[in-house]
Amino acid sequence: MAALTADESDPNLEYAGVAASVAILAGIAAADAACCQALGRRSRSDNHHDAEILLAEITPGGKKAAGQLRQLIDIKDTAHYGFISVTTAQLKRALRQAQHLIHFAEQIQFR
Repeated sequence: MAALTADESDPNLEYAGVAASVAILAGIAAADAACCQALGRRSRSDNHHDAEILLAEITPGGKKAAGQLRQLIDIKDTAHYGFISVTTAQLKRALRQAQHLIHFAEQIQFR
């Protein structure tokens, strides 16, 4: 859904924040799903960075996935609250990291 909203060719990046927000939420949900499947638990903290710690426990691939989640969380406030506009680079990174986390969760699901 985030990729459908994203229009990287739009010089104004009108929907970049919305697309990045959707990608971030998808990445967080994928990380939670992977943790639930592999570890039987997920982070319930208000601080999304705490989920990185759990994600890193999954082997193989958890440490890399934790880094991808960190990159998404690092732009979460910019995307969600819009005080600063999301750049094209941030949008591309958010879409890419979310896709990696979704793929990681799918791999965990079908082990």
